[in-house]
Amino acid sequence: MTTAEVNLTDLEHSTLRTIARQTGKSEAELLHEAVQQYLAQFQHADRRSLLQQARGMWRDRTDLPSTEELRREFDRQDA
Repeated sequence: MTTAEVNLTDLEHSTLRTIARQTGKSEAELLHEAVQQYLAQFQHADRRSLLQQARGMWRDRTDLPSTEELRREFDRQDA
């Protein structure tokens, strides 16, 4: 699927061409890999941000059993 045109500077295109020759990959393959790496990096950062936002969200809840109660209940189930 082709989605966008990429405009590179002369230096970027020359470097991409050199890397393609050195690796035996096409320029398109290299660009595809670069986009995949960028998206993976973004998704990791986004996931980390969401986890940080969720941290401590149950801290002030009073309707949940204490850790000790949960452990006792879990121990009874193992016996």
